[in-house]
Order: sequence, then structure tokens, then C-alpha cells
Amino acid sequence: RGNTLLLIAGEAFGLRMPVHALSPLFYADLQVQAGASFMLSVEHEERAIYPVAGIVRIGEEVLPLDRLAVLQPGRPVCIEADADARLTLLGGAPLDAPRHMWWNLVSSEPALSEQARCDWAEGRFPDVPGETDRIPLPAR
Repeated sequence: RGNTLLLIAGEAFGLRMPVHALSPLFYADLQVQAGASFMLSVEHEERAIYPVAGIVRIGEEVLPLDRLAVLQPGRPVCIEADADARLTLLGGAPLDAPRHMWWNLVSSEPALSEQARCDWAEGRFPDVPGETDRIPLPAR
């Protein structure tokens, strides 16, 4: 009875993917059998768990399915399975600056978000190949 871990991107758990990532990160698929546990170390400052099947908990807290659980930095976490479970593990280094988001526009600088908003409104974003509909900019 145990665990099956598949590292999809980045570096973690003594594994490293050959594809170069632009920042220190990890993205993994984890299957944990009922009654087994998995220790998530602190090698990455920011970490999260996304359960997709089964029942997993941290201590007494059962993690809801299909909801991202963001973990506190600097503390190892023991994930325990009360039923066969599958979850995504992800994390990495903190972002270098706060992000500003409006609609689907994200930037580290508010002025860049405003420029992107204007560019979208004026049709200066390239078309998505294979798509014919253009989503209008929502009202603020």
C-alpha cells in the first residue's frame, strides 16, 4: 500500500524534469492509497494541493475535492488518505512583485494592465487561430 508520484514539470522529491522551466517550480500528480500518507517537504516556499478524487486530509482537516488548498510556507505537511485518492501538488518560488488583475488581464504593473485593456478594446490583440468569435471587453 503506497503512493504513485508522477512529476509533470519542474523539480521536486529528488526528481527533475528535462524541460526547462522559467522559474523554480513543481507540478505533480500523486495517487495515495487508503491508509497511506505522503510527506510534502518545504523545498518550495509556496505549495498547494488540489484533490481530485478520494478523501485526503491534513491532520483532522479533510480537504474538499476540486478546491485548491494553499499551504503555509516553511512547514512540512503530512497528507493522509482515508480512501484511495488522487491529487495535484504544485508550487514554487514566490512571485517577484504583486500582480494586478482585471478580467483576464494580469500584470505586475497597473499601467501595463490598462494598456492591455485599451489594446483589447481597439482590437490590437492577435486573433486566436481557429476562433472566429471575439469576446467583448466587459464593462468596469
